[in-house]
Amino acid sequence: MQTWPPSHAAPGVTSAVAGTANTEIMKKALIALAFGTLALGMTEFVMMGILPDVARGLGITITQAGHLISAYAVGVCCGAPLLTVVHKYSPKRILLALAAMMLLGAALCAVSPSYGMMLAARFIAGLPHGAYFGVASIAAVKLADERHKTGAVSIMIAGMTVANLFGVPLSTALSESVSWRVPFVLVALLSLLVLYYIWKWVPPIESLPDNGYKGQFRFLKNGAPWLILAATMFGNGGIFCWYSYVSPLMTTEGGFPPETVALLMVAAGFGMVVGNLTSGRLSDRYSPGRVAATTQAVVVCALLLIFALSTHGWLSAGLMVVCTAGLFAVSSPQQFLILKYAPGGEMLGGAAIQVAFNLGNALGAYLGGLPIDHGLPYRYAALVGAPMVALGLAAMVTFVRRHENGQAKESPLPAGQA
Repeated sequence: MQTWPPSHAAPGVTSAVAGTANTEIMKKALIALAFGTLALGMTEFVMMGILPDVARGLGITITQAGHLISAYAVGVCCGAPLLTVVHKYSPKRILLALAAMMLLGAALCAVSPSYGMMLAARFIAGLPHGAYFGVASIAAVKLADERHKTGAVSIMIAGMTVANLFGVPLSTALSESVSWRVPFVLVALLSLLVLYYIWKWVPPIESLPDNGYKGQFRFLKNGAPWLILAATMFGNGGIFCWYSYVSPLMTTEGGFPPETVALLMVAAGFGMVVGNLTSGRLSDRYSPGRVAATTQAVVVCALLLIFALSTHGWLSAGLMVVCTAGLFAVSSPQQFLILKYAPGGEMLGGAAIQVAFNLGNALGAYLGGLPIDHGLPYRYAALVGAPMVALGLAAMVTFVRRHENGQAKESPLPAGQA
């Protein structure tokens, strides 16, 4: 059977894949991949900052606007399985097609005249998300050397954290001063850059070996992938119970004026950047599962403290940074682990982790809105989220005990072929 990646890489690309002889190509390729997650991050997370503006613009309630978050997440879940059909194509071709879908989704969001069309547009915008992460994570791992594979994944994911640090606050400010449609125009323009950078900077990477349709799903017969996916869905879903409504929480209970929401989003994005890069380094040095489990334990405590201290504005803002750091501190370890425990279905596994992430987001946005619909303060969304994260923590701890303890950390790719 053909190994992955094949030993007969295309001329001029072998050194980039090895991650030793041509680090410049590797760095540019990772930057190009990060631009893609930047565009996806702005598309996904911008709703948290502009939720009230969208609600007013479309004449809907805050809770209905929250469903636009869920619509995107459902699109992610529906788009990821498409990889089972296109996995025979080269990763670069797939990435270019997904970037074109990003452009289409952003353009539709920018021009949607009604709530129904906006729901459909958000669904379409979510279709390339999981698939992009699945393909880009494989490309990142193949480009990196043996000691820095989780770190390479964290660089690829870093675009999403930068989106929250700069893109989302900028979009929030533009939404308040101009129109809520402007952020989606920005994403459309950014998607054009993604198309160009992937075409220009990502080297040709051979297609994965064809294991057949059923072969791509064979890894799901084992318990380890399910524990990783459960930890992702419940852990991140619990954070989104609270984060979906962080803007009204900070203004109504935290005492922050509406014009400071953009700065609060900068602080939240800073937490994401720090959490992502720190966990990538720690996971290359220690166990990825232990890093993820420890992070989720911290988040459970932080959510409970947010519920108790939401009226203390600056304390609540500090805890917000802790939670957003935790949101992305688990991303690169879990993305790496699913590749390791999805032999023969790496592309589908890489996408499945994003499906789990966004299923959690959709469930979190819905469950977090239930107490608000019943007239309770926004801080109750955090109280709903804490036990969800605890479920994710339980799954992660079980994974560490059953599958990671006593095992040397291995690359998800065959040694010497990354």
